[in-house]
Amino acid sequence: MRRVLLGALLGLLAPLTLVAPAGGSAVAITHSPRAHQASTLRAAGWASSNWSGYAITSRPFTSITGTWVVPTVSGSKHGATYSSSWTGIDGFNNSELIQAGTEQDFYNGRAHYYAWWEILPAAETRISSVAVRPGDRVTVSISKGASGWTIYLADSRTTSFTTTQSYFGPGTSAEWIEETPSVGGRFATLAKYGTATFDPGTVNGSSPSLAAAGGGVMIQRNAQVSTPSNPDHEADGFKVAYGSTAPSPPAS
Repeated sequence: MRRVLLGALLGLLAPLTLVAPAGGSAVAITHSPRAHQASTLRAAGWASSNWSGYAITSRPFTSITGTWVVPTVSGSKHGATYSSSWTGIDGFNNSELIQAGTEQDFYNGRAHYYAWWEILPAAETRISSVAVRPGDRVTVSISKGASGWTIYLADSRTTSFTTTQSYFGPGTSAEWIEETPSVGGRFATLAKYGTATFDPGTVNGSSPSLAAAGGGVMIQRNAQVSTPSNPDHEADGFKVAYGSTAPSPPAS
């Protein structure tokens, strides 16, 4: 009887350690609001345990666009690791968030790439019609219209996807983010993603006028694991790199 009970208990705990296999999802992946992180390590305007990149706040935001090059992930000693590149509205200082992006994860001995969209509190919805691979140039736009919010994602090598959804967030922030998502309800270990280039971006139909104070770093296990560059000369793009060293901004 004791062996039966122990086996049942282990069966309940096992899903907490599973990773999502190719073609399926053993655990829910969620792209969470920014988790504030107090740290003396940061060399930017803010720090977080799950976000890095750029955010702007205060204005009511009704549209955003972002374009990035899908980074290449590699394995690490930490086992299953995850990274997400995305553009979205809200989440910086509230619990609402509408977003779309690409996933770059490493588990079961290989890298996994795909596109997704998400409106919290739901978990991500994979976009199976858009194939993604490293080096692809992906563009996302999210905009408010008369019939709802339209989410558009296009891969320059393959195809595009559009959906219109209801969303009622306040629109108080706009972001271009490299993130470690929540996997099975816990922040994952960030994948070794190298460098991602976000360029260009817009908000409300014009330049976001990015400033260095709007950049943020990611801290995990008291180490700075993801760091953005300064904005480029047009103030509408930047690079973000795995590790604690800031990369150079994109060339004009």
